[in-house]
Amino acid sequence: MNIFKSTESEVRVYSRAFPVVFNRAKNAHLYTEDGKEYLDFLAGAGSLNYGHNNDVLKKALITYIEADGVSQGLDLFTTAKQDFMEAYKQYILDPRGLDYKIQFTGPTGTNCVEAAMKLARKVKGRSGIISFTNGFHGVSLGAVAATGNKHHRGGAGVPLNNVNFMFYDGYLGEGVDTLAVMDKMLSDNSSGIDLPAAVIVEAVQGEGGLNAARAEWLQGLQKLCKKHDILLILDDIQAGNGRTGEFFSFEFAGIKPDIVTVSKSLSGYGLPMALVLFKPELDVWDPGEHNGTFRGNNMAFITARAAVETYWKDDAFAKEIKDKSRVLGDALQGICNKYKGQFRLKGRGLMRGIEASNADLTGAITQRAFKKGLIIETSGPNDEVIKCLMPLTTSEADLRKGVAILAEAVDEIMQESMSAAS
Repeated sequence: MNIFKSTESEVRVYSRAFPVVFNRAKNAHLYTEDGKEYLDFLAGAGSLNYGHNNDVLKKALITYIEADGVSQGLDLFTTAKQDFMEAYKQYILDPRGLDYKIQFTGPTGTNCVEAAMKLARKVKGRSGIISFTNGFHGVSLGAVAATGNKHHRGGAGVPLNNVNFMFYDGYLGEGVDTLAVMDKMLSDNSSGIDLPAAVIVEAVQGEGGLNAARAEWLQGLQKLCKKHDILLILDDIQAGNGRTGEFFSFEFAGIKPDIVTVSKSLSGYGLPMALVLFKPELDVWDPGEHNGTFRGNNMAFITARAAVETYWKDDAFAKEIKDKSRVLGDALQGICNKYKGQFRLKGRGLMRGIEASNADLTGAITQRAFKKGLIIETSGPNDEVIKCLMPLTTSEADLRKGVAILAEAVDEIMQESMSAAS
């Protein structure tokens, strides 16, 4: 482990919270060099929705590699890309009535956010973007300008311009209509807010603390965007690919965003891959105007197609996720009920967690859980939320086991905290 401490940059994060060396992984389990087993409720920050080394996806990938399939294809036509696009259109887009063009960007979430905002600005001829309180969209300069977190914004080193922030659903309390405030600001030519090209929003704010927008709020936001001739960008990078119980996190609201950014679990196997989906009339790019060398990761296309064809041909997997979501929600609510006023349930689907009224406790709780064999992280502006982000393929037994470990950790830290205070 000395090589990591002596040579790797100080920018590393997760290895500080989980300072062991992993060498093997399977579905919802990680194993260290010395053979210790951990339940994984982090899942590559949501990039492993189908688990570590999913057998179906692994078989498809190995077969492709052994046949000397194209591995890196820029934006050349390949059979791997063709097969993925046909499967994605047949099983994801068409059944949901989504007529989108597909743009392959650089392979990370922040790449597709940059492309989405750049496209919106070109389409509308305006430079401004509206983002929301507690939003997180990446840390490259354009994306971090639309990210609310002070820590991430502080790393930019330059002024972050051309983005204004509005209040997310519930940010000002249940009695305040944040969309009415936003409408007033956009309608008043003396508000100081210029008409933007687009609004970018998450249906569930992952890094922002598992804030879940209501269906009626998302519906109202879409209407507001149409009223003011603004494009609606839905960032579905962490909340998508089945995480909330439906393939897209916005489906439950019945909206159809103008632009959708997709990454993380899109490849299904933890391989880098990202897309921008947008309505055909927005396809105003000139050839090569926005590109990236690794937008043609054909190995990711192979596993992405396998994931779509294995899990999304019908609604069986979505039903399974919703059933597990109830198990997770009930178990987490049990912790909240035991410590009324000190924890509350947040999130949606299998993107849920508990928010502590005392943010100083969450780090101690997740560290105690790690000692007991559970990998789980925090989120929110003050790391006040303990976030469950396990693979969607986690067995119900492992799901219950993981939450039981979390509950034990909460009990122990709460008891220690009360003892220290008395």
